[in-house]
Amino acid sequence: MAQSSQPSQPWISGGATQPDPDARQYTVVTPDGRTLGVAEYGPADGLPVFSLHGTPGCRFGGPPPEEPDLYERLGVRVIGYDRAGYGLSTRRPGRRVVDVVDDVRAIADHNGIEQFAVTGGSGGGPHCLAVTARLADRVTRSACVVGVTPFGAEGLPAEQWLAGMTEGNVKEFTWAAEGEAVMRPNLERLAAAELQRVLDNPADPFGDDYELSAGDRAILADPRRHVRTVRLTQEAFRNGVDGWLDDNLVFVSPWGFDVAEITRPTMVWFGVEDTLVPPAHGEWLAAHVPGAMVVRMAGGHMELALRAADLVGWLAGGDPPPDPVPPKESDS
Repeated sequence: MAQSSQPSQPWISGGATQPDPDARQYTVVTPDGRTLGVAEYGPADGLPVFSLHGTPGCRFGGPPPEEPDLYERLGVRVIGYDRAGYGLSTRRPGRRVVDVVDDVRAIADHNGIEQFAVTGGSGGGPHCLAVTARLADRVTRSACVVGVTPFGAEGLPAEQWLAGMTEGNVKEFTWAAEGEAVMRPNLERLAAAELQRVLDNPADPFGDDYELSAGDRAILADPRRHVRTVRLTQEAFRNGVDGWLDDNLVFVSPWGFDVAEITRPTMVWFGVEDTLVPPAHGEWLAAHVPGAMVVRMAGGHMELALRAADLVGWLAGGDPPPDPVPPKESDS
């Protein structure tokens, strides 16, 4: 895999990450010659659902440990892939959010998939919306979960965009605004610490700068999730921090498309106690994605882990879940 530079930290190499025995894995070569790492779950003949990972993240996912047969029960073929720079995927320097469309199209074409649903969580949220906007002839349904808004969007200026975010995220986006030279050594330091932390205590992968809601901490504390936490972290940083770095850069840059372009059935999920992507982002997307159905989760950033059946069931053609909490009241 091509790398942009030699990392200053010792990264996992030579396939030393933990494999996922439940995933069907392969690579796809894009028309411009890049490699994409892909992992699939659920029945191979099921309804295709692209699942775009968060930041940082990787292709590995799988059903929640509470419902290991969820994908088989709902008949869905969930397809995850490493965004450019993560895991097995070649870096694409200077990428924008909209450039994810090329990669999803390449994977769908490789598999002969004409139509599919798409979802994305956290950093995958904007990328999910890009696919929904630009592959409207192929997307059946879409769900953006705890995703950020465009930086400096009308009605949510930069200072409000950062308001309510945990300290670690504020630092990341501040470094991103200052450019790659500032951000890279800081992310390398954080990634090296996180790789060690998940081995020592996978219930606390983020560290002190990333304060989480009580609900999110409880989800991470579930020992059934710990093997997956280690696997995801190791694979995300298999070759360094290029993917994480580029994700942060794209979030503080123009996305390359407008959410107003979206015409497909789309659902916006966000948590009212989210400290990583505060609810103001979800409220903005709910107001600006045309015709969006909205689920205001009572918990935090990871609440969806407990409600995967609601999301996947709707993506597979079922009814939307009820809105569990009332809309946020205006402060004015």
